[in-house]
Amino acid sequence: MSEVRRERADAARNRRAILRAAESLLAEHPPEQVSMERIAAAAGVGKATVFHRFGSRAGLMRELMLERAHALREAVTDGPPPLGPGAPARQRLSAFLDAVVDVVGRNKGLLAALGETATTPRDAQEDAREQESVYGFWHRHISALIAEERPDLDAELLAHILLGALRNGPIVHLLGRGETRRLSTSLRLLVNAALASDVAR
Repeated sequence: MSEVRRERADAARNRRAILRAAESLLAEHPPEQVSMERIAAAAGVGKATVFHRFGSRAGLMRELMLERAHALREAVTDGPPPLGPGAPARQRLSAFLDAVVDVVGRNKGLLAALGETATTPRDAQEDAREQESVYGFWHRHISALIAEERPDLDAELLAHILLGALRNGPIVHLLGRGETRRLSTSLRLLVNAALASDVAR
């Protein structure tokens, strides 16, 4: 193996170790207790390596959020059904909502950390663009599945309503207590009721 290829392999391995360490620490501790030093120690790398790879704590948190969101996107576009292509729209919608609740539930600490670290205008703008990109894909996917199942419904608005519930204060508190199954069940009930409704205009 050439020196360049070895360096690239080491960099990729360090990146994975750092992201795994950050995810594990955020699952166990409040965001304010998850410092770059602590992440570096948990990953088995130097603090300088973390800064060199991600630039800042905000950069690391954004990268972790996007990696989780991208993994879900790949499962939707290329994974097996019912999350991926091949299942009926209603089944795919239920599976996707379950997956989104799981991502949001696991990301509660991460999103709080992103809020803490997006302190400069540039950070805030980048964070807003990246979150909008994630939200935009989620919204388009939900809208398309609703429209496929029920073309007579206002799919675009219903998708916003479903996703908006995940930003609601009491819902965020519920997720903080780990009640993702309760939320998933309620969202499925709402979706099934909406898709079965005969009062749409």
